Amino acid sequence: MIISLLGYMGSGKSHISKNLSKKINFQLIDLDQKISEEHQLTIPEIFKTRGEIFFRKEEKRILEDILNSKENIILSLGGGTPVYYDNMDLINIKSKSIFLRASVKTLTDRVLLQKHTRPLISKLEDSDIPEFIAKHLFERNPFYSQAHFTIDTDYKEPSNISDEIIEALKI
Repeated sequence: MIISLLGYMGSGKSHISKNLSKKINFQLIDLDQKISEEHQLTIPEIFKTRGEIFFRKEEKRILEDILNSKENIILSLGGGTPVYYDNMDLINIKSKSIFLRASVKTLTDRVLLQKHTRPLISKLEDSDIPEFIAKHLFERNPFYSQAHFTIDTDYKEPSNISDEIIEALKI
């Protein structure tokens, strides 16, 4: 079984995926990390040197490879992954998808802590980030809401969120 965690940057995908993979003993794959390893560049470096179109094509190719695996995998997706090509359909066909939903305030608080590592927001003024996130969420929610399950993450510990996912999937 493949369990795909999706949501906006700062929703907890990386953190929850680590916790969940330990709890149920599934292999953990972070899609952005896999892309970075394959190209030996960070995601910001790929965006800067090769551009977003190149990144999205590579993201789709590597996503398809992972989703064709027969292993038990927790797959942590990039925030934009479900939005491009037919990725969301593919994710839902080949895996159990979980949307980790968080409020704009929670997302803002979290991404401000890692602003320099986030290509989409690194050049923005801190005061502009909540509006940027709200606009992005408005655009991406039609894709995120197609997930098999939605788990709210505001004010919850990663362990409790993992337990909710296990319960939802009846693992």
